[in-house]
Amino acid sequence: MAGLHHNRARVIWLASQMETRRMAQGQRPNKDAYSLILEAIDVGVYKPGDRLVESDLAERFGVSRTPIREALQRLETQSLLARDGRSLIVNSLDHNQMAELYVVRTELEGLAARLAARHATKEEVRVLQDMVDSDQKLVNDPSALARSNRRFHKQIHLASHNRYLVQQLDLVHRSMALMATTSIAAEGRGEDTLVEHQAIVDAIANRDEAGAYEALRAHISTAFVTRLKAENEA
Repeated sequence: MAGLHHNRARVIWLASQMETRRMAQGQRPNKDAYSLILEAIDVGVYKPGDRLVESDLAERFGVSRTPIREALQRLETQSLLARDGRSLIVNSLDHNQMAELYVVRTELEGLAARLAARHATKEEVRVLQDMVDSDQKLVNDPSALARSNRRFHKQIHLASHNRYLVQQLDLVHRSMALMATTSIAAEGRGEDTLVEHQAIVDAIANRDEAGAYEALRAHISTAFVTRLKAENEA
């Protein structure tokens, strides 16, 4: 059973990297229309304010227009898409929505780190360390580092071994995709992010539950402050 957990962690990491490349290239993985559009938004193929055209989506993903139409309706009911006249656009978050989202994210991510320090397998910890190490080469590529950052956080969620927490964090991160920019793009934030990620991994590896909780909460809080500064300077 332990071997299954070990293999699962690495398979998820590798699969997520391949999936991101496929989405960016418009290649269709074996998923339904809803998942395809949702992941395209998540990885930044479609950004807040972008108009989603039914026929274009059907052609891009090689799916008929009926499931595309149903997927768009579902995404609209989840407030991930908004009406702009007769068209649908990727929604965006206002300042208050962003602040509320970060409050929830900070607490849930901190809990995930605490549980990961308690439950993560050695292989899961190794995968997290591999992510931090491989991200060193992405410091000067904010877009790539932001995508890898999402994978890093997802791996921590999975390492918590709490399916209900993972589900709630999936909802939070789905809404995070509605922010037009990434805090990692701020000057010097890439390097700081990796230092903070290393502190989180160290705490998880040392089974320091309180340390992991605080390290991840501090990481999210710093990202939020960075985003607010960028917003005020814009």
